[in-house]
Amino acid sequence: MPKLTEWAYPLAESLLAEPLPRRWKHCLGVAERARTIALVLGQDADLLEAAAVLHDIGYAPDLAKTGFHPLDGARYLRDVASADERVINLVAHHSCAWMEADARGMREELEGEFPRESAHLNDALCYCDMNTTPDGTSTNPIDRINEIAGRYGPDSLIGQFIRRAEPEILACTSRVLERVATVKRQPM
Repeated sequence: MPKLTEWAYPLAESLLAEPLPRRWKHCLGVAERARTIALVLGQDADLLEAAAVLHDIGYAPDLAKTGFHPLDGARYLRDVASADERVINLVAHHSCAWMEADARGMREELEGEFPRESAHLNDALCYCDMNTTPDGTSTNPIDRINEIAGRYGPDSLIGQFIRRAEPEILACTSRVLERVATVKRQPM
């Protein structure tokens, strides 16, 4: 059975590399972070990496319909790409998307169309996204949140959302790091 990543990387590249090269670098970096925590994901490591490289495709000019990239990306994956349902759901709900959907008046729409995946996978994708700069390099969630708030402005919808989501983003990171530490402490 082919890996999800074998399908996901070329798709994400075709949608992002040319029109949004910086966003493409970010997605590659998020996927790289996914590989660094594969040991805590077991059979879901490939699933998470595929979702990581695809998580921001909703920004692609041809896909941006609502202006809410998690929903636009998930709809494309479902309606056009016939993607794996779990990848779709992870993309739809990545990085506390429900909070941004709430601020946009789109929460019922998001949650009505796309169920959430397990908490540990949502935590893992949030961890990967919030530990990656816009250029794809490694960072920490505090600096990433500050960068997002600074880029969009504190009074913007995104600036307000990211500050509201900050405690949950930090909690996701903490839970993932605890799982990694637990696995590393276990004897071989």
